[in-house]
Amino acid sequence: MQDVITAIGPKIRQLRKQKDFSLQQLAERSGVSAATIHKLESNGMVPTVTTLMKIAGALNRSVAYFVEEQEEAKPVVFTPAGEQRPVFTSKQGLDLKGITGPYGLFFMAGAIATVEPGAVSGPKPMEHPGEELVLMLSGMLTFEIDGQEYVLRSGDALHFRTDRLHRWANPTNKPARAAWMALRSN
Repeated sequence: MQDVITAIGPKIRQLRKQKDFSLQQLAERSGVSAATIHKLESNGMVPTVTTLMKIAGALNRSVAYFVEEQEEAKPVVFTPAGEQRPVFTSKQGLDLKGITGPYGLFFMAGAIATVEPGAVSGPKPMEHPGEELVLMLSGMLTFEIDGQEYVLRSGDALHFRTDRLHRWANPTNKPARAAWMALRSN
């Protein structure tokens, strides 16, 4: 267990550096003070579950990424139907079931997303390095990318660079389902 705990700080630091975030930038994104993040990265303290959830969300990772023991790297991951693992998200009304391997081993992550009626990505557009590909399975979602709106219905796909201002919403009274892929950028 001690190995898992001592690996948390270096994982936070590595991801922060990969995303080219300063301590202050990560603090602003996560709501955790820069001093606390520095202590965590240098193993000067062990994070609470709440703190780790905030940092994980700001770094676009699940809490599991930080606390899973390192397994032998397997370049192939098979996910049988019905055995998708839950993926943490800070977005209300969004349920994600993972269909890809762990982010540490792969550059792409994917999930089956269920977006509840009325759910939105948030009050402000998002912007982060990488790409996303959304394939609508059922229902409808709207995306706004750089001020242009796209309406996605069953069978429609949208592929975009996430360094563009973007947001999504389910403006209907029915849940929407999509296969949602994200490619991280180093």
